[in-house]
Amino acid sequence: MPRSTRAVARNKRKKKVFSTAKGYFGGRKNLYRTAKDAVEKGWEHAYRDRKKKKRNFRRLWITRINAAARQNDLSYSRFMNGLRVAGVELDRKALADLAIRSPDAFASLADRARSALDN
Repeated sequence: MPRSTRAVARNKRKKKVFSTAKGYFGGRKNLYRTAKDAVEKGWEHAYRDRKKKKRNFRRLWITRINAAARQNDLSYSRFMNGLRVAGVELDRKALADLAIRSPDAFASLADRARSALDN
């Protein structure tokens, strides 16, 4: 019975690591163990930061909405509560976009929120 080797699988695995490590500095691109460590660490960061990206964007949107609401004499929490009471169902991404691109439309939303809170 012929002897089996694992060369094909091993070479495929190494090729995958080296192609992923392309562009890394020094031995991180051409020494297998170092490259494997660097690539695995990169995958850890990528996995973690895909989750973190969503948090960061939400923080950015809230900051933009807060700044625009304060220009219209409302705090962020009162503005969002006023929109909820008024029945306006816009998400933070859309509100932040309105705050940046069309302040007039945002000001009308702020007026609606303020009037809903006063009633």
